[in-house]
Amino acid sequence: MSEVAKNLAYKDFIAAIKSQVQSAQIKAAVSVNRELLQLYWFMGSQIVEKQETARWGDGLVKQMSRDLQEEFPDMKGFSIRNIKYMKQWFKFWHDSNLIGQQLVAQNKNPITTQVVSQLEQAPIFQIPWGQNLLIISKASIPEEAIFYVQKTIENNWSRAVLTHQIELGLYGREGKALSNFDAHLPSPQSDLAQQTLKDPYCFDFLTLSQKHNEKELEAALTENISQFLLELGAGFAFIGKQYKLSVSDKDFYMDLLFYHIKLRCYMVVELKTVEFKPEFAGKLNFYISAVDDLLATDQDKPTIGILICKSKDKTIVEYALKDMQQPLGVSEYQLTQQLPEPFQSSLPSIEEIEKELGGLGDE
Repeated sequence: MSEVAKNLAYKDFIAAIKSQVQSAQIKAAVSVNRELLQLYWFMGSQIVEKQETARWGDGLVKQMSRDLQEEFPDMKGFSIRNIKYMKQWFKFWHDSNLIGQQLVAQNKNPITTQVVSQLEQAPIFQIPWGQNLLIISKASIPEEAIFYVQKTIENNWSRAVLTHQIELGLYGREGKALSNFDAHLPSPQSDLAQQTLKDPYCFDFLTLSQKHNEKELEAALTENISQFLLELGAGFAFIGKQYKLSVSDKDFYMDLLFYHIKLRCYMVVELKTVEFKPEFAGKLNFYISAVDDLLATDQDKPTIGILICKSKDKTIVEYALKDMQQPLGVSEYQLTQQLPEPFQSSLPSIEEIEKELGGLGDE
């Protein structure tokens, strides 16, 4: 290692240079993606127009693909299938009217400076082509599509994560929990808090018995904390499980404690493997008050409670939340992988497996 490389000042210097290079790489990638999507938008709009006005028949796309690949042999994206995707993508957003009239009134002169400037601001031009195609192929309505576009931008989702969220129906679950946030949190904090909750929560990454208890559920969630945090959503920071609070010389233990970076508040999560009962809300209300007094600082926003139950009755929940003094929400959870009780009991124990394996060496 050279003397320069050992110098502490140089290490700080090169770290700053590397940071700038990485930033430039990201900006360049975003810029290239935007330019490519603007080209695809232009091509899609032109195909739609020519198929409506020119008498070139159904062979237009096939001929375009042949000519463009011949002219630009090193450039990918001009296959017949991808050109058809360009048309489908353009028509989806053109017909939805969600991108804005100014972006679709461009059939006669689509590459004006004004239109390009407007295209750069549209959210669909801020995510990769693969994510764009995935969204329009999976979304049932345009509002659902723009929801996933915005979530992909906010959370920088890869195609795999985006696929996972769509398959789990995030659009139909986010912000759907029952809560009293409007009554106990100021705007816009109440709206932001509501959007952090889902109903139901999908714990498809867990494999539990049908008669699992709260301890088992809590242990499984914390053992799979990465997947759990992904399901909770962006902003949740895990602090601990069975978090102890001491009140009047008595110890109380909360199931799970988080801090939400964006909301700037503690979030207490209580798990119940049975149907919601009004007394559950009372206990959570107590925990929220205690966290506000014992943990939160003046810089923190009011603590929020989330009660996740196996099931709930909407009317009972609404009555229970009506007179609660603290902000809390109630959701359900669902499991897609459950071991039937008879099957679970028939599984061999660790001791039995070790015995069988040990016996193999004796033969």
